[in-house]
Amino acid sequence: MIHRGIEFTVVSTGVPGIWRWRFWIGGKPKTGRTETKLELMAIRRVRLRIDRELNEIKRRAAAPKQSRLRRHKPPVRRRGQRATPSR
Repeated sequence: MIHRGIEFTVVSTGVPGIWRWRFWIGGKPKTGRTETKLELMAIRRVRLRIDRELNEIKRRAAAPKQSRLRRHKPPVRRRGQRATPSR
């Protein structure tokens, strides 16, 4: 089956109500199991999983790249602490 351009498979296992699924995104396999009596419900769950994976990829691509050098954050002053250390 195909959902949003991603080919996936859903097969029943030897245990009633357990379904195995598999799909590939970006050359990386994603596999798992779902528990339901209905095949269509298992297919729906895999489609939702594909949607989550695609949204995560989209979110990462849209996020600004952070520089390798992290900026130094000033220390947090707690209540009762002085701004400069006493000597």
